[in-house]
Amino acid sequence: MLPAGTGMAFILIQHLDPTHASMMVDLLAGHTPLKVQQAADRMPLEREHIYLISPGAYLSIRGGALRLSEPSERHGARLPFDFFLRSLAEELGERAICVILSGTGGDGSLGLKAVKEKGGLVIAQDPDEAEYDGMPRSAIMTGAVDLVLPVAKLPETLAKYGRQLVLNGERRKGLAPDDHPPDRLAEIIDLLRTKTAHDFALYKPGTLLRRIERRMALAAVDDSGRYLDMVRQDSGELELLAKDLLINVTSFFRDPKAFELLAKEVIPDLVHRQPSDRPLRIWVAGCSTGEETYSLAMLFLEEIAAAKRNIKLQVFASDVDEDAVAVAREGRYPESIAADVSPARLTRFFTQEEHSYRVVAELRGVVVFTAQDVLADPPFSRLDLISCRNLLIYLRPEAQEKVLLLFHFALREGGVLILGGSETVGSLDDRFEPISKTQRIYRQIGRSRPGEVDFPIGPGGGARTLWPGRTRPAAPQGISARDPTQRLLLETYAPASVLINRKYECLYYSGPTDRYLQVAAREPSRDLLDMAREGLRNKLRAAIQQASRENALAIATGAQASYGGSAVAVRIEVHPVQSAGEELLLVSFFDEPEREPRPGQSVEPADDLSRIAELERELEATREELQSAIHELEIANEEQKAINQEAMSANEEFQSTNEELMTSREELQSLNEELTALNSQLQETLERQRSTSNDLHNILDSSGVGDPFPGQRAQHPLLHASDQIVVPRYRHRHRPAPRRPGPPHQRHSPARGRLGGSRRRRAAEP
Repeated sequence: MLPAGTGMAFILIQHLDPTHASMMVDLLAGHTPLKVQQAADRMPLEREHIYLISPGAYLSIRGGALRLSEPSERHGARLPFDFFLRSLAEELGERAICVILSGTGGDGSLGLKAVKEKGGLVIAQDPDEAEYDGMPRSAIMTGAVDLVLPVAKLPETLAKYGRQLVLNGERRKGLAPDDHPPDRLAEIIDLLRTKTAHDFALYKPGTLLRRIERRMALAAVDDSGRYLDMVRQDSGELELLAKDLLINVTSFFRDPKAFELLAKEVIPDLVHRQPSDRPLRIWVAGCSTGEETYSLAMLFLEEIAAAKRNIKLQVFASDVDEDAVAVAREGRYPESIAADVSPARLTRFFTQEEHSYRVVAELRGVVVFTAQDVLADPPFSRLDLISCRNLLIYLRPEAQEKVLLLFHFALREGGVLILGGSETVGSLDDRFEPISKTQRIYRQIGRSRPGEVDFPIGPGGGARTLWPGRTRPAAPQGISARDPTQRLLLETYAPASVLINRKYECLYYSGPTDRYLQVAAREPSRDLLDMAREGLRNKLRAAIQQASRENALAIATGAQASYGGSAVAVRIEVHPVQSAGEELLLVSFFDEPEREPRPGQSVEPADDLSRIAELERELEATREELQSAIHELEIANEEQKAINQEAMSANEEFQSTNEELMTSREELQSLNEELTALNSQLQETLERQRSTSNDLHNILDSSGVGDPFPGQRAQHPLLHASDQIVVPRYRHRHRPAPRRPGPPHQRHSPARGRLGGSRRRRAAEP
């Protein structure tokens, strides 16, 4: 039994018959000191209370209050537990605790994944002691259960975990001293790297700290120093911590809108333009337990069959967690996947076993699963599609960029990259163009440049080098006059030039560019405009924008650059360049010769017509710069409007998702579950009736009154057979005396004879 003062609220979700009232509130009230209530709509959630779901309703949490709604399926199977757990995860996050107890079916197996993803605790009752082990076993099969415990150990575990949650919350709010110095976190990460197969150095510190606090709560340790000593001495706890840091949460066809877009647009395009002699190669990085991998494979197999193309499909799936990969290899999932997989796909791609579904050989044969760390192991190559959903959100920004560059290298030209709903390509928008920004689907563009990819070449990241590696220069094959001649001509006559991309980043320098560019006195930058000397920036920006807009040579004159204490007139030329399918710009700088006054001509500024012409040219250049700035501002405003509209749309979708109650997708609550719940209530009622019957019988016994109807009493449903009172009854009836023969006038019927005899006896009496 739970101790008092846990500070928790408990919500009991049962499968109840919607046509019968529940008696569970009265039954539980006599067995707990907590206040037991039946949930009502907008009822505030309070500590030390137990709330029970109402029959025929769905229960959720929003804004600290309970919300009741009608199920979308009026009849048949329902998923009240899954529905509730999703709202619980969104509302409470890591403070949510999910306990799967005895029950049939697989309700709760989908919702517990949401609790796990948000950092909550998931506990399942030991199936061996459960009266109905369907729900606990289905939950354990998901791989997202943290603890499997007998019911007797649940109170102590919940109480300890709740106290640690309160302490962690106070520590974050500053109400308790912070007991997580950075050096201890670094020591734990180093210990994980040296004693396990996982390196979490590039993971976000906040994520690691929350997961470590979670393990501390489960271990009932409130001091990080003590926990550090524990993991040093207990290798089992260290392995559990490493496994807890690897968040394995996935499901079939997760984010239905993204998979719908893939099925309608992306996958058909890949299948139709794929050569018949080349296999379609797919890589799912961070595959977890394999649901997403099989989902993509199903879509590709369906499209290949519909297009009647004879194309070989190769799907590679990798994850750093070997236990999750083992589950994916087995390809066996609980019955609850029927809520995410359509009946047609269940029939085609799965075979039903006892309380589970297993993928068929056709689907399993196209997928290769392997244990791989995307940060330390070499990637697959020549890929047509990469799916890496909800992995980058746990990594530091530098690790995210490293992984994205690896993906860019691994994809074929025009390949597709799929990211999670909260992930983007960041600053690499020149390497990936969006197919759908909302669904985070991108297409690879351009080519990888030498030296930019940190390419691991050894297993486990033991050795790393730049790809291609910087090797020693090859020995000269022979002396040629062509190379030094060309180099001398370039140095003497070629202008100082810089090759840049559309983001103004300098890629290559040629000639004496120091006359026009200088290193800024702050953090190093490759931005051309940041390095331009005073007087060049406006003209340079206008010329680059004109060349980019018109895709033609742009010339800017009249610029002034200060170099060596004097002003130098500079002409700027910008040439569009195509290189390996990428649009670049070549910026060249030319010194303009100074104009000398003609002999005998006055050099007074007021009389110098050339000065007027120069001012007119500067005015015209200023107008062009202003027009270019206005045009750029308009483009920026349009982009900002589009971004704002997209943000508003996303915000509306988010609010709609939070405000609307999630309805169940498939009928999974069977009639057997409702009958079981009703039977339980009937048994409780019968027990109470038997008790009343025993009381009545005891009253009869104590009163000393015999029971005149023992035969009927034995059959009475309220009286027990062992307590019958047996009263003897007369078993022989009175038989009349045999008649004697007499005169004919005295021969009468027996009744009349008896009547006559009675009259004579009465007459003879005094």
